[in-house]
Amino acid sequence: MGGNLVFVPECHSTNTLALQLCQQSSTPEGTVVITNNQTAGRGQRGNSWEAQPGMNLTFSIILKPVFLDLKDQFYLNIIISLGIHDYLITNKISNSHIKWPNDVMVGRKKLCGILIENQIQGSRFTNSVAGIGININQQNFNNDTATSLRIVTGTEHTLQHELEQLLQKIEARYLQLRQNAYAKIKSDYLDTLYWKNELHEFTSNGENFSGVIIGIDEAGRLSVQRNDTQEVKSFDLKEISYLQ
Repeated sequence: MGGNLVFVPECHSTNTLALQLCQQSSTPEGTVVITNNQTAGRGQRGNSWEAQPGMNLTFSIILKPVFLDLKDQFYLNIIISLGIHDYLITNKISNSHIKWPNDVMVGRKKLCGILIENQIQGSRFTNSVAGIGININQQNFNNDTATSLRIVTGTEHTLQHELEQLLQKIEARYLQLRQNAYAKIKSDYLDTLYWKNELHEFTSNGENFSGVIIGIDEAGRLSVQRNDTQEVKSFDLKEISYLQ
């Protein structure tokens, strides 16, 4: 990953640019599209991604997971987020967790967001673009629920070095997926799942309730056991929000 690096000083969205590059047969798997200033970065649920120019890593990785069944597509989210979690461990950050479906947290604050967009032909993947925004050196945020590597570690970091380390960890997890190590990947993911086995408040369909995250189902949906009925229900994207 990163053997082919496409750098643009500024762009609306690295995911959009990467998806365009996917249409060129000469674009190799592992291509990374990176920018210093992403002006319209997209997040899940239509959210935007806040990042000061030149302070963080905003990039997209082009993957060609033709070996992956469509029913297992959530494993792409899993291996990307696990790679980022592995990278944070190398930075001696022990309190990082993966918040379903696509955020990486340190403590109760968001350090990284992920947006994966897939291109499918028939019943197979042709391309997958993993967009990653990870806060590295930014120290001031409009949102008090965000943090950065510099805030957490107290040190300034070299973006090029951090990118290389991060890509190594993501590639190692992607290779695990190619080797069909699904049980290991899912076990590691559940071990670091944010709020797992803890009682918290959620909202779904206009109703607030307390419950415990117990894992994910076969489709990658979040499984939560309600505290009042003890019923376990699985939620898809946009069907549940975390409260406290």
